[in-house]
Amino acid sequence: MNEASRTLLAVSGLHHWFGGLHVIDGVEFSCRQGIVKAIIGPNGAGKTTLLNLIAGSLRPRTGSIAFDGHPIAGIPPHQVAARGISRTFQATRLFPRMSVLENVMVGSHVRGRQGFFAGLIGPAATGREERRIRRDCMAVLDELGIADLAARDAVSLPFGRQRVVEFARALASQPRLLLLDEPACGLNPKETEEIGGLIADIRARGITVLIVEHDMSLVMGISDEVVVLSYGRKIAEGTPSEVQANHEVVSVYLGASDA
Repeated sequence: MNEASRTLLAVSGLHHWFGGLHVIDGVEFSCRQGIVKAIIGPNGAGKTTLLNLIAGSLRPRTGSIAFDGHPIAGIPPHQVAARGISRTFQATRLFPRMSVLENVMVGSHVRGRQGFFAGLIGPAATGREERRIRRDCMAVLDELGIADLAARDAVSLPFGRQRVVEFARALASQPRLLLLDEPACGLNPKETEEIGGLIADIRARGITVLIVEHDMSLVMGISDEVVVLSYGRKIAEGTPSEVQANHEVVSVYLGASDA
């Protein structure tokens, strides 16, 4: 099978509810290796809940989620991350009183080779591991153009730079699939354009991207495929041009006042 056509993520018959509210209602879609796939829909459509189910933050009531052919529905988030799925959040979650580099190193530790007892039985090996992680994380910062900020307090940076630090932390775990929850939220047009460029660069490195986003110009400019949700149901899926031409999408989402 051509690597580019290989299914990396498969979601089937997914349902989730909070109390009596059915927020994910039979959602099914797949995501091929190496593409950018967007999930769009009005507020309350279930987009972030869907990302939380894939990332392991929530356990689905019914349905299946497979990553590279292996079931992951309901496994803890740290195990999902260890399998090669990383994410960012709509609200930045950087650690205060830690530098940019230290924040990024937190993301890299999911790939660390030393276990909990390494410091007891092999401090030299632990030191080598820490130096490797530091070196690798500096390389990620350099690739994203923020190596000069490595020693800065992460939460003191302008909001747009904090977003890039979050990208760096997610990439430090060397993911195969990157989940982005509204990365353009709170950004000005110039910063949004920069984030779009970063996502394109990430895709060019062979990393698959699944993005939830309200900014339609960003979505339509970077996505290979789009899934549209409304009240927890999938109402459309296809290329950006196919979705834009879908009458139900136009009436339910693209024509809505909060789009």
